[in-house]
Amino acid sequence: MKKWSVFVVLILSIVLAGCSSDSENSSSADDEFDIKRLIKDFSTREVSAEQASINGKELIVNEEDGSENVYDISNEDFFVSIAPYENQTHPCTFHSLTGCQGEMVEETFNVYVEDEEGNVVIDEEMTTYENGFIDLWLPRDKTYNVKIGHNGKSTEAQISTYEDDATCITTMQLA
Repeated sequence: MKKWSVFVVLILSIVLAGCSSDSENSSSADDEFDIKRLIKDFSTREVSAEQASINGKELIVNEEDGSENVYDISNEDFFVSIAPYENQTHPCTFHSLTGCQGEMVEETFNVYVEDEEGNVVIDEEMTTYENGFIDLWLPRDKTYNVKIGHNGKSTEAQISTYEDDATCITTMQLA
């Protein structure tokens, strides 16, 4: 069943790519949607693979048949996944879309992200996926202050979105 899900997503990606216009201006929007959708599908467990991980440059998918697909994401916004926690966490630098599991599953949080100039980038309620993470796409090459609140508890951290920065934040303990 897992192979079938990944196969369907790959076929759909090929079909959608074939349907896109050949003009120079249309490819970036189509590419952005497709890769972000594929990553979200891994996060929500709509698709699976033997292993899928993401760093600041690439999404790397290792299939159960031993094949590997590498997707360049260096032209996209920066992906970062945050697992707020109260009691249990794990060390992590680059997020495993198929392996990382956060403590607080399908919980709603107040998420506030501000850039270093004080501009509000995100100020909304967000719900963790089944993996206990909140996925964010933030503009690259910046530093952000992140505040997360849940049931009267909160946590704050500074993160950055440079190419070699962490895509997996598991250090934000609610207190």
